[in-house]
Amino acid sequence: MSFSSDLFTDKTIMITGASKGIGKACALLAASLGAHVIAVSRTQRDLDVLLVDAPSNGHIETWAFDVQSSDFHQKVASLPRLDGLINNAGINKVAPLVDQTHDNYDAVMNLNVKSTYFLCQAALTPMLAAGKGSIVNMSSQMAFVGAPSRTLYCMSKQAIEGLTRAMAVELGAQNIRVNTVAPTFVKTPMTQPMLENKEFYEYVMSMLPLGRLAQPQDIANACMYLLSDMANMITGTSLKVDGGWTAR
Repeated sequence: MSFSSDLFTDKTIMITGASKGIGKACALLAASLGAHVIAVSRTQRDLDVLLVDAPSNGHIETWAFDVQSSDFHQKVASLPRLDGLINNAGINKVAPLVDQTHDNYDAVMNLNVKSTYFLCQAALTPMLAAGKGSIVNMSSQMAFVGAPSRTLYCMSKQAIEGLTRAMAVELGAQNIRVNTVAPTFVKTPMTQPMLENKEFYEYVMSMLPLGRLAQPQDIANACMYLLSDMANMITGTSLKVDGGWTAR
């Protein structure tokens, strides 16, 4: 079961945090579906590894940038076209509330929220010029539930949900759709250290009615759907890929 291989023919799609985990799965899948993919990551070495795995029929252009930089935002705004954007870059600082620091707060909120906000702003220049576009902001099930030691992450993802709904209302008349994908725990380089803790792993599994972790491909599939014309009437909503966690 798969999407049509020409789903994104003649479309340009940008993906941040594209060299690993969910972002990498999104980049490879979008390229296989005909998109011209702009894969963004801080490290060119990681992007070179991504290119090794790229489909032979796909086209991936790599940009080594810090997504928080004004130079990056200016380059995005100068693009001749941008049909889709997946805001995937993010970070987590796991610690009890009493132990969180100002530096941790700034790191999480700057990358997860501020960079998303201003990249969306930059992306509007080519999207408004084209009269259409689709943005997917990466959220989390933690935008809808609480969890110990995750106050910063939960707060940042709830901010993304609010931003997404406001953007959807503001930009609907310009035919720009904005949605989120909200994954459960996915086995990625970011989550692997957490999941190696036996007690935490058992807690996670106990909360998943489907009884299994999500895979990066599960999240990529949801992103492709929301970016595509198949979701032409969907905006301002969240697609929860959470194995039933938030249904409890």
